Amino acid sequence: MTLVDQATLAERAARVIPGGVNSGQRRIAGLEGLVVAATSGATFTDGEGTTYTDYHAAFGPPLLGHNDPDVDAAVAATARSLGLMGVGVTHVEIELAERLVELVPSVEQVLLTETGSEATFHALRLARVATGRRHVIKFQGCYHGWHDSVAMNVISPAERVGGKDPMSQGIFPEVLDATIVCRFNDAADVERTLDEHDVAAIILEPIPHNIGCVLPEPGFLERLRELATKHGTVLVFDEVITGFRHALGGYQSLAGVTPDLTTLGKAMGNGWPISALGGKAELMELFSTTPGRPALFAGTFNGHPPTAAAALATIEKLRSEPVHEHVFGLGERARGGLRELYARLGVPAVVAGFGSVFVTYFLEGPVRSYDDLLRNDAELFVGYRRELMRHDIFELPLNLKRSHFSYAHTAADVDRLLEATEAAVGAVLGRRA
Repeated sequence: MTLVDQATLAERAARVIPGGVNSGQRRIAGLEGLVVAATSGATFTDGEGTTYTDYHAAFGPPLLGHNDPDVDAAVAATARSLGLMGVGVTHVEIELAERLVELVPSVEQVLLTETGSEATFHALRLARVATGRRHVIKFQGCYHGWHDSVAMNVISPAERVGGKDPMSQGIFPEVLDATIVCRFNDAADVERTLDEHDVAAIILEPIPHNIGCVLPEPGFLERLRELATKHGTVLVFDEVITGFRHALGGYQSLAGVTPDLTTLGKAMGNGWPISALGGKAELMELFSTTPGRPALFAGTFNGHPPTAAAALATIEKLRSEPVHEHVFGLGERARGGLRELYARLGVPAVVAGFGSVFVTYFLEGPVRSYDDLLRNDAELFVGYRRELMRHDIFELPLNLKRSHFSYAHTAADVDRLLEATEAAVGAVLGRRA
């Protein structure tokens, strides 16, 4: 790898890319000049040669670790024989669809696309086609992509909780009005909304990982299933993050709750761009992929053979190797160590997580919904993560964002993380004192 002048590259980027980055979430205070030069396993290296142990992992896709050799070999092998056609179907797409139907409880039929945002977009459009209704329910703190119906009420300021908090200007007011925001873990709130509105779909992350890790309380997902069935509403689990990272069958297979539609992505391709929408055949057959049906589903890159091969190879490795056992063990080791650390320091903290995901909220518990997270000490949360970079460890320095383990991380990485976290938190608290 050739070392580069990060400042020079950042200046070049800013001249030709608005803001110098290709996604708004990448423009984070304190990281303006970061240039990623290489990724490998559990690490990435910046342009000046500093290698960081990576717990951000691109918001979670590389469950096996960056540049997994088996996955990348499958992509390369497929690309040598199958390019993009945009007509017909390939054996790779068929095999991946068969695998998803086999593994995910709710999936009777499935369509492939590229991004999670596309998958959730199509899920909501399909729900409106199937029901003839207008409204959808989402939950405060859940993120389902960039499209207008759901680009709202994720990490909201206190004064916007309970109202409409769009993430962008340029969204038609009538689109915002058609989305109703409910409180996570509050089934009564959902029931009231269903009684008062014509709701086509309820969409949620079964674990809202976009605000760290707020677990569903016992009975909440089950009650949503009951309410959706009673009201003829389509229940959509957005498992773009939880799918495959938590289990081969998604979180739904662990919770024992089967939605009508499921969106998948992130960990399915270990970092290659692929996602999917699957569910009941009676719903999926409403898409225009069946001639004459009313819900448009299109995209030249849908089912792109090399990326479908990435998903097949990832799933095969998840089935044949102890990936979940390994990452779940690291997650438990880290969460236990962090709880001991903060107790020893006398710092009020809730160490949350599930499986390979961990996050520390600096507040007094419990945490049931986004409202509770308004008490989080954001300055300490972001500050200690910036300090971690001095120890060559990277957790995204953005409020409420989770961290992840991959198959490439080790127990030694956890030990070093705990040591560095204690030093980083101590440094922030020391400056305050």
